[in-house]
Amino acid sequence: MSQKKSGGRKRIWIITGTLTISVLVIYFILVNFLVSAALVPSFMEKLQAFERITDESYAAQVQTSDIKVNRQIMLNEMNIWLETVRSQVISVVSVDGYRLVANEFLTDEDSHTWVLVLHGYTGWKEEMYPFAYWYYEEGYHVIVPDLRCQGESDGDFIGMGWSDHYDCMLWLDYILSQDGDAQIIVHGQSMGAATALMMTGEESLPDNVVAVISDCAYTDAYSMFGEKIKEWFGLPAFPLVDSACVVLRLRGGYDLKDASAVDAVVRSRVPILFIHGEEDAMINVQMSRDLYEAARCRKELLIIEGAGHAQAQDKEPETYFGSIREFLRECLR
Repeated sequence: MSQKKSGGRKRIWIITGTLTISVLVIYFILVNFLVSAALVPSFMEKLQAFERITDESYAAQVQTSDIKVNRQIMLNEMNIWLETVRSQVISVVSVDGYRLVANEFLTDEDSHTWVLVLHGYTGWKEEMYPFAYWYYEEGYHVIVPDLRCQGESDGDFIGMGWSDHYDCMLWLDYILSQDGDAQIIVHGQSMGAATALMMTGEESLPDNVVAVISDCAYTDAYSMFGEKIKEWFGLPAFPLVDSACVVLRLRGGYDLKDASAVDAVVRSRVPILFIHGEEDAMINVQMSRDLYEAARCRKELLIIEGAGHAQAQDKEPETYFGSIREFLRECLR
């Protein structure tokens, strides 16, 4: 009788163990899927995630006539500029061996002012050309890179600002190799803005970086990943985000918790202009307010009412670019 009970208990333990292992395997597969679906462009393309993200992003934007008109005016002026401007493709190699590509626009003026312009999540350099055009007209040399894994730049995982902020130090090195007296502005939008802010927290940041323009940045990648898991997949942030951090550490070499712009700005010694659209449905405007409050450097905050995500320059172009011009006038030596 006891042998039967012992055998029954053994079968129960085997079944329980098998089920537990099966659940863990399925969970691990799910987490790997989520990481790939959010951070690996080649996998995202198979899922048609780029198209879905683009469609959802457009649907979440503010669709007022003034934004559309101002946007088209800027694009028309930019396209005329692109027909005649002197530019060249340049590249650097990241510390982990990826070729990173940028376009460089050199003004004919005798200028020592430079700007590094950074695009957002799943973006590419060409979408930042309107900003390149404006800075060029202001007398800046301009470098507009594709961040790793996007556009023409190599990579396996989107960096969410963390890998990118190390990569972008290489562009600063390039600028300084061309002009040792350079005064450099870093202007980022969305993930590009978070990247710029993370750069300001590095002790190795050259003193040549005299200001950062942070347009609709998020506070940290961990929070953003949790929000998007709920929004895109209808899944709970906990414990999936923490599990994703472990998987990403193993597969991508970084932790989402590392990618914290809000931690970086506490250490920043570089003046920062924070900009955000009040109606941003992708990155809540409160994130820029939180970043502004956390920053210990010289700082300003500009909130554009009626603007959605990355639309502040289209909603109120005179206020947007005028505020940047005035802010930088005080930063440039």
